[in-house]
This record gives sequence, structure tokens and C-alpha cells, in this order.
Amino acid sequence: MTNADEAALLFVNEAFYLAFQTHDMRAMDALWSDHHPVQCIHPGWPPLFGREAVMESWLRILSNRAAPTVTFSHPVANPLGEFGLVTCYERVADNSLVATNMFHRSGREWRIIHHQSSPAPEPDEREAPRAPRQRLQ
Repeated sequence: MTNADEAALLFVNEAFYLAFQTHDMRAMDALWSDHHPVQCIHPGWPPLFGREAVMESWLRILSNRAAPTVTFSHPVANPLGEFGLVTCYERVADNSLVATNMFHRSGREWRIIHHQSSPAPEPDEREAPRAPRQRLQ
């Protein structure tokens, strides 16, 4: 795991939430992999499999201008070779959720292959989560 990989994952995770917040379907579409199977589990929805179903769900969500704003906090990135995970908290209206976003490296870019969000307790502001550092020995 390198600091550059961790920073790149945090950057693309932030881009995901920016697309979400600005209802930018074009940006959302560009963030999802078009070379690997994708899946998504929105809170309260059944699992969605395949790019077509996942992108249709985002179109429905992002086209709803009355939808509450979604923000994120406390991201923790874990690069795992060609894959990477970012776990973070989401805030939707008065609800706290926790999300896991899984990415695959495609060339020099990270693309989303999985998003899952579900209700969670509020993050503990006294203690910022940190990804465990891998040890070589």
C-alpha cells in the first residue's frame, strides 16, 4: 500500500460523492467500471447487479431534485493491489449511514465496482478511524 494509492482512492471516493451531491449523472457514469461486473446496494433496496441496473438506479436517484443532500465523512482507504476499498460515513438528512465503496484499478484510474450503504450509528468524533497499516514482517 502506498500513500499515492491511498490518496488516489480518497480522491475518487470524493468525486463519487461530488457527483452524488451535484446530481451529475455524466460524472457518476464515468466513475463506474465498464470493464468489470458492478453491483450496488442502496439502503432499503434489493441488490442491483450489472452496469445497466446500477446506472438506472443512479439515474432515478440523481434525477430526483427533491432528494436530500448526501455528504460523507471519516473516509478510510485500503488499497489492495488492483482493488481498493473506502469505508466512510454518509449523512442523508437526519440519518447516519455507513458505506463501503469498492474500486478496481483500470490503467491509472480507479473505477467503482461496488457501493453499499446502510444505516449506522453516528461516527465517534473523538476518534477518527484509521486504516490498519500492513506490516511486511
